[in-house]
Amino acid sequence: MTEIPEHLLKRAQAAKEKAAAKASEGEAAAPAGDAPAAASDSRIPAHLLERSKAAKAKSAGGAASAGDAAPVAAAAGGGGVATLAAPPLAAGPGGHTQRLLTVVKSGSIQDVKAKPQDKVHVWPHLLVIEFAAALLLTVFTTVFSIFVNAPLLELANVNQTPNPSKAPWYFLGLQELLTMFHPMVAGVTIPGMGLFLLILAPYVDRNPSNKPEDRKFAISLMTVHLMFWATLVMIGTFFRGPGFNFTFPWKDGLFFDL
Repeated sequence: MTEIPEHLLKRAQAAKEKAAAKASEGEAAAPAGDAPAAASDSRIPAHLLERSKAAKAKSAGGAASAGDAAPVAAAAGGGGVATLAAPPLAAGPGGHTQRLLTVVKSGSIQDVKAKPQDKVHVWPHLLVIEFAAALLLTVFTTVFSIFVNAPLLELANVNQTPNPSKAPWYFLGLQELLTMFHPMVAGVTIPGMGLFLLILAPYVDRNPSNKPEDRKFAISLMTVHLMFWATLVMIGTFFRGPGFNFTFPWKDGLFFDL
């Protein structure tokens, strides 16, 4: 049985004391038909008071059973109107008939909505795919090298140095830096700082989103790095002539062999 709150018990007790005080002062009892009007001063509705009285009478042994309830005639205006008495409700502690309704949200008890899981284990989900891709690339490179000869130049002549002498295109950016800075700065300091910044990038930008519009810092950093290196490669490829001097390809020609 649910316990009745303390404030409801106090309110019922106050109503009882108020009704008892009025009765002791000699107030005339209202007729049965006027019971709702007499109980209007109380905060408890009249039908609840009638049910409470019936329940008390039944518990005391003076009330009839619910199956034997007969129509009760109430005199009103000289005519009798037959009404069925409402069956009494089960009383709570102390004879009170109040009930307490508690509403609890389902989310506070159990989580009925499954949360999306966007993480998988590295092994075997990722490594199996990477191994298959590496295996396919190795097979393709092997087959391609069997049927296609590499574009090699003639044998090197120690008595004749090519002019200009250019590194492969992927090293031309570094060779271009050597024309501008000291070898220590161009070969160690600048590339080392670039690699160090790229290593720190995931720790500086910890945004877990995969959308490009949410990764402005990472995209900007990588774009600057690629554009800087691509510019150096293009200058060394198309704008360097004999003696690795600056030249215009549309004026002096292109000094680069694939």
